[in-house]
Amino acid sequence: MAKYERKLIGDFDDIIKKIEDGILAESVSASLEDESHFRGKDSRCALLVFERYSAFGGNRVSLSVTLFESEGEIRVSGITSGGSQAVFMKLNTLGEETFLETFKKTVDSI
Repeated sequence: MAKYERKLIGDFDDIIKKIEDGILAESVSASLEDESHFRGKDSRCALLVFERYSAFGGNRVSLSVTLFESEGEIRVSGITSGGSQAVFMKLNTLGEETFLETFKKTVDSI
């Protein structure tokens, strides 16, 4: 499992769109599996779950992206999982790390 977090300032919906477009553009096997959106009086939260095939590991890896907006600040977190081939310990996490690099590159360009 790998994680990347940042604080952003901008339009919440625009940031979601840029993250979605950036991740889907990097891999033909990437897909947005599902999403959930919540809104409070002064806050918003979105959860996006992406998946893609990892050729190196021969399996699929997932990326969960959470965006939380409150008081004009947006926090974004991306956490990857899957891709390991071992039963009791994590081996071959290259697929997760590569997927997280795609997320990092996308967020850093916003």
